[in-house]
Amino acid sequence: MSKTIYLDHSATTPLSAEAFEAMKPYWSDEFGNPSSLHHKGQQARSAVESARQRIADFLRADPKEIIFTSGGTEADNLAVFGTLNANKAKGNHIITSSIEHHAVLTTCQHLAKQGFEVTYVPVDKCGIVDVAELKKAIRKETILISVMHSNNEVGTLQPVAEIAQVAQSHGITFHTDAVQSLGKVKIDLSAPELQGVNLMSLSAHKIYGPKGIGILYIRKGTKITPVQYGGHHEFRRRAGTENVPGIIGFAKAIEIALADLEANSRKLSGLRDRLEKAVTSKIPDVQVNGHPTQRLPNILNASFKYVEGEGIILNLDSYGICVSSGSACTSESLEPSHVLSAMCIPPEVAHGSIRFSLGASNTEADMDFTADCLVKVIARLREMSPIAPKKTL
Repeated sequence: MSKTIYLDHSATTPLSAEAFEAMKPYWSDEFGNPSSLHHKGQQARSAVESARQRIADFLRADPKEIIFTSGGTEADNLAVFGTLNANKAKGNHIITSSIEHHAVLTTCQHLAKQGFEVTYVPVDKCGIVDVAELKKAIRKETILISVMHSNNEVGTLQPVAEIAQVAQSHGITFHTDAVQSLGKVKIDLSAPELQGVNLMSLSAHKIYGPKGIGILYIRKGTKITPVQYGGHHEFRRRAGTENVPGIIGFAKAIEIALADLEANSRKLSGLRDRLEKAVTSKIPDVQVNGHPTQRLPNILNASFKYVEGEGIILNLDSYGICVSSGSACTSESLEPSHVLSAMCIPPEVAHGSIRFSLGASNTEADMDFTADCLVKVIARLREMSPIAPKKTL
C-alpha cells in the first residue's frame, strides 16, 4: 500500500497538534472538577469559562448561549426534545427536511410514535429544501423547524437565512445542524439574517478538534428544557461534569479553523474542482450529486453507474485512499442513501455513490493519484458488473 490519502474528513478529522497541546495539561496537572470549590476546581472552571468566551466571540454570540454537549448528536437531540418538552402547551407539530442527519431524522421518527406530528419537506434535484413547501407546512401547532445548514453527504448549502426569517415571522423555534459547515463557511450568529436561528448544533471533531465534545447554541429567550438531569451544569441546560480537555481542544480548533477560513476554503474548493474535473473527464457515466455552486468547498459526491459504492471503497482502500459512501453514521446500512433518494436519484445510481471529503493535508498530487486509481477501479468493477454496457468498459 502507498501512503494514506485521507478523503473522509466529513466523517472525522485528525486532532491537530495545536489542539492536542492545548488539551494536555487538563488530562494531568489541571485535572480538577469545574464544580469543585477548591483551587483545583476553580482553575478548571476558569479554563472552561475562558474557552466558552473565546468560542462565543468567534461565533459572535453571548457565552451564556454556548452549551457544551458530548457531540453533534446530543446537541441535535437536546434541540429537538428540549424544544418540544418546553412548548408542549403550544402544539405538537415539527417541520424538518427529508435529507437531515439521522440524529434529527431518527429523533423525529421516534417522536412520531409518541404522538407528535412530523412534516418532512422535500428537496429539489440539487438537494435544496423547498422553502415554499416549508411555508405551506406551517400550522398553528408548529413548534419547531429543524433544517440543516449544509448536507453532510452532498455538501449542499441550505437557505438557512430565508428559513430563519420564515420561522421568526411565525414565532416558531428554528434549529439548524451546522456540524459540517463550521470552519468551511462563515457563521456569524449576530448577523441580522440569522436572528431567527434559535438553536445551532456544532461539533469539534469535524474541524481537527477532539471527539466527544459538541455545542448547542441556544439564543437568549429560547424556551428549552434539559433532556438529562443531575447537577446544575451548563446553566442548568445539560447536567454532567464538563469534558474540560475536550472544551479546551474545541476552543483551540475553532480558533485555528476561523483564522484562515477564506484561504482554506479557496484551497479546498480548488482541490475539489480538480478532482471533479479529472474524474468526470476520465471516467464515463459519472454523475455529480448536489448543487454545482451552492455547496461546501470540501465535498464531492459522485455516482459511478453500474457499480456498487462498497466495492469502490474497498478497492480504493487497497491503494491507501480513504473515502466513504455517505454519512459515517449510516455506513453499515445496505439501503441507498436517504439523501440521494430524496433528490430523486434512482437506487441503482445511488448505490454507486462515493463521498470525497477533503481536508488540510490533501494536495493536488493526492487528487491526481485518486483520479488515476478511480479509472482503474471503476474499469475493473464494470468488467465484473452484469449490468454495465460494453461502451463503459
